[in-house]
Amino acid sequence: MEVTTVADDLVVIHDGLSVYRYDGLTPSTSYTFNGIEVTTLARPHGELLSTFATVNDVHFGELECGKIDDDPKGPIQRSRPGEPPYPEIMNRGAVAEISALNPQHIFVKGDLTCFGSDEEFAAFENCYGQLGEKLHVIRGNHDSYLGQHKYDEDQWIAMPGICVALMDTAIPTETTGDIATGQLTWLAEHAASTELPVLVMGHHQQWTPGAQADGHRSQGYFGINPDSSDALNAVVAKHQNIIGYTAGHTHRHRVRQMECGVPTIEIGCVKDFPGTWAEYRVFEGGVMQVVHRISTPQALDWSERCRHLYEDFGIDYESYALGTLNDRCFVFPTRAE
Repeated sequence: MEVTTVADDLVVIHDGLSVYRYDGLTPSTSYTFNGIEVTTLARPHGELLSTFATVNDVHFGELECGKIDDDPKGPIQRSRPGEPPYPEIMNRGAVAEISALNPQHIFVKGDLTCFGSDEEFAAFENCYGQLGEKLHVIRGNHDSYLGQHKYDEDQWIAMPGICVALMDTAIPTETTGDIATGQLTWLAEHAASTELPVLVMGHHQQWTPGAQADGHRSQGYFGINPDSSDALNAVVAKHQNIIGYTAGHTHRHRVRQMECGVPTIEIGCVKDFPGTWAEYRVFEGGVMQVVHRISTPQALDWSERCRHLYEDFGIDYESYALGTLNDRCFVFPTRAE
C-alpha cells in the first residue's frame, strides 16, 4: 500500500489495483488513511491562478518493456494477446485524467515515439491531438535517432501567474542531451522580460556536481552534458524568477539541487511503472507540483506488471522509478532576492 499523491487538498493511496482517493482535505494537516499517516501540503497564499500538466516518455510504438538493447534478460513485459499496445493503454489513460482536470496547458517533454517513425508520430498525434491548442510538444532522443527535427522548436508559454520555457535538449542520432548557447541566450532574454515565475522544461535531466559517483565530468553523461548544465545553472542563478528545471528521460521521480540551490526535477514515464503525469498548481504565492499515478483499470493492470522490470540486472526498478513522496509532490521553494 503506497501513498502515491499528496496535495494541499488531496491524498491518493494505491494498493495493487485498488485506489483510495480522499478529496476536500485541509492544507498542512495530518490525516490517517488505511492505517497510513500523511500530511497534506501547505497551500501557497493567494488565489489559484492557473493549472497545467506534463507528461514525458510516452513511447508510442514500443512493443517490449524492460528490454536493454539485445540483452535477453528482463523480465521483459509485453502486451498480452488481444490487448491494445501498452503505450495506447497508458497514454489514453493519461489523456483522460488530464482532460478531466481541464488545465490551461499541457506539455509533452519528449520521447513521443520509440523509433521516430511516421506511424509512431501519427499514433502520438492521434492520442494527444484531442487536447487541441492547449498542447505543447518538444522532442526527446527517441524522436531524433534518425536525425529527425520534428518538434525541435523552443517555446515560451505565458499563462496567469507563470511562464513556461519548453526547450529542445535532443542531439540528433544521440542518446545524450545538450542546450546550445543560443538557446540559453533565448531563455535569459525571456526570463528578463517578465516578473512572473518561470519554469524551464526539457527532455533530458541536468547534470549536477555529484551526478556521477566518481565526480567525473563526462561529456557522455546520459542527460545534459556538464558544460551545458553548468551554463543552465548560470542563467538560473542570474534570473531570480526562474524557479526550477523539470525533465523526463530517466523514467524516475527525483529532485536534486542546482549549484545555485534551485530544484532540478525528473518526472517518471507514462508508459510503465508507476505510470504518471504531473499537475502544477500556480497560486499567487507559489507553485505546487502534484504527481498523479494513471489509475484507469487497464493502466493499473499494466503498470503493476512492470514493477520489477530490470530485476535480472540487479536493479530495484520499483524504488528507482517511484522515488519518494517528496520527490513527487511539493511546493517550489521561494528564492531569496
